[in-house]
Amino acid sequence: MKQEGFFFRTFHLYYDGFRSMTLGKTLWLIILIKVFIIFAVLKLFFFPNHIHQNAPPGEEDDFVAKELIDRATPSHY
Repeated sequence: MKQEGFFFRTFHLYYDGFRSMTLGKTLWLIILIKVFIIFAVLKLFFFPNHIHQNAPPGEEDDFVAKELIDRATPSHY
């Protein structure tokens, strides 16, 4: 039984393309490593969890609401 659906044909297009790659697999591996470094490693060192550090446990929602209101209100009044 031959399937002719759009999703089936699209899946096989990509499946056959990735299966026959040689250099492309190495390039995709490099891309995945770079994405991991960007989202995992850099987040740990350069983007601390500001809410966890400054809000008392259980009152994170109040802390966020207060910060949003304080930042939205002009300070020169």
